[in-house]
Amino acid sequence: MANFFSDNKDLQFHLQHPMMRKIVELKERGFAEKDLYDFAPQDFEDAMDSYRRVLEIAGEVCGEVIAPNAEGVDHEGPRVVNDHVEYAAGTVQNMKAIVDAGLSGLTLPRKYDGLNFPLVCFVMANEMVARADAGFENIWGLQDCAETLNEFASEELKAKYLPWVSAGATCAMDLTEPDAGSDLGAVMLKATWSEEKQTWLLNGVKRFITNGDGDVSLVLARTEEGTTDARGLSMLVYDKRDGGVKVRRIENKMGIKGSPTCELVFTNAPAQLVGDRKMGLIKYVMSLMNAARLGIGAQSVGLCEAAYREALKYAQEREQFGKPIIRFAAVAEMLSNMKAKLQGVRALLYETTRFVEVYKQYGHIAHERPLEGDERQEMKFYNRLADGFTPLVKLFSSEYANQQAYDAIQIHGGSGFMKDYPCERLYRDARIMNIYEGTSQLQVVAAINAVTKGTFMEQIERYAAAEYNQPMQPVVAKLKELTAKFSEMTAHVEAGDKELCGFKDFHARRLVETAGHIIITYLLARQAGDSEEYADSAKIFCKLAEGKISEAYTYVMNSTLEDVALFRAVAEEAEYRSKAELFFCTLSVADCCRRFLIAVYLFFGYLFAGYLFAAYRVCPGDSRRRSPRGVYFSFGG
Repeated sequence: MANFFSDNKDLQFHLQHPMMRKIVELKERGFAEKDLYDFAPQDFEDAMDSYRRVLEIAGEVCGEVIAPNAEGVDHEGPRVVNDHVEYAAGTVQNMKAIVDAGLSGLTLPRKYDGLNFPLVCFVMANEMVARADAGFENIWGLQDCAETLNEFASEELKAKYLPWVSAGATCAMDLTEPDAGSDLGAVMLKATWSEEKQTWLLNGVKRFITNGDGDVSLVLARTEEGTTDARGLSMLVYDKRDGGVKVRRIENKMGIKGSPTCELVFTNAPAQLVGDRKMGLIKYVMSLMNAARLGIGAQSVGLCEAAYREALKYAQEREQFGKPIIRFAAVAEMLSNMKAKLQGVRALLYETTRFVEVYKQYGHIAHERPLEGDERQEMKFYNRLADGFTPLVKLFSSEYANQQAYDAIQIHGGSGFMKDYPCERLYRDARIMNIYEGTSQLQVVAAINAVTKGTFMEQIERYAAAEYNQPMQPVVAKLKELTAKFSEMTAHVEAGDKELCGFKDFHARRLVETAGHIIITYLLARQAGDSEEYADSAKIFCKLAEGKISEAYTYVMNSTLEDVALFRAVAEEAEYRSKAELFFCTLSVADCCRRFLIAVYLFFGYLFAGYLFAAYRVCPGDSRRRSPRGVYFSFGG
């Protein structure tokens, strides 16, 4: 029987990380609920045993149900019936299997019928579901919207919605609108308080909403009359059972086709306020988006795993010139690089998850009792790391998902271009991952502060100060050289930005990716000390990192302030063209004809006048008049 947890030693390795003891103790509050619930763990070992058992169940559901359904779901897809979404048959089977296995409400508190598992376990389950079917991960993974309710909603709302999510209710976060994509401050969906109904009423349109017809939706809406910026936005929760929302259409997407991406029309849809007014985007959506970015990180790593396995399997089975193609150096190198990237970005994913977990748990504890001084400091420390590492893992994992899917098709050759193999679906599914929940370019914007404020460098120095086994010493020595280059690059860019605003923005991605390559290599080197299985990947990734950083270093250190103007020129050219197009587009046909005729008349008028004047003017020192032919040659010469 296929089991996506049991067959993945890398996942099992990360579940055993030393920080899990601290995470479990924080999550379980010193095992305070062991006498209140039969299924609450008695101690650390009992908790870890529960995690393993549930993850094995999740792995079996993924391997035996979700993965076999993936192809059929991709072909059938969801549809709109009577203004609501009807899932593909395979999606319905997947959801039933998930609910029957008790995999809903994985991280929610036990008093809301959840399992109270750490975020690490939820991310692992997310990864396995994505490996089986990236589209279905969108539907199942959105249950992390309930974590936002758990963190910010009133007790009344939590009591209403969280047990429902634990029982299998689906979720959605309704943020994007036709004119408000990355710029969520421009959201205009209106929320109006009804004295008569004693509730908020939502009116407007949302677009590109993943699983938009979910049972529970978190909606970003404008509650403050007359506002146009982020300060007028609040977060509200909508219950599908109350009605008022219609699915206008499901987008016809390139990939993740089993996940319905909807355009929604709200017509006096009743909703309830989550937290405080005017804090929707500033506080709640930021928290929601960080959780979503971690979810996309897990989804991307799951797809990386699927792509690598498909490529490896084909390379072992496909023979050319009397031997399996994996025996050819070019293919072997591709697979080695794929494995190193997979293990490296997974290491980054779970390192980030641990940072987020500790910070979040201290936040929950702060609602229960005042934090001690050292706890507050620790919370700030992990909060800072989480803020830097979350966009970093979203950037690297989503880009690697695209690279892995690309390489998987390349290894399949012409067969990979056909529908006969899963890798073409993986390629289509991967393409969205570095776009939604913040494009790669926006992740760089979010992560660059961790470069300039020293967050990444400080953590790199902590990694460098750790002990590494003898086989990893050359890797560590190389990393110290690369870190020195990173420091030089950062100093050069910061100095340039003081002279010309925009120099840092121009080089931001090179700096962020350099930090990421160093961090990932250190994580693999650290893992190699615990298991020899990571030694090859650490060495290979170090070579990849050296190549990327050397390229970035050469570019940055040879860059001058004039480079910014070179790349701004394309924007200025586009602006000029758009103004010209706007000018002509605003004219009627009659205006255009009239202006054209006037221009022609003036052109020939001036030409004729100049011709006559030149033909009969007297040249200096010569009383003879020039002939028209002479003028012609004079003009032409």
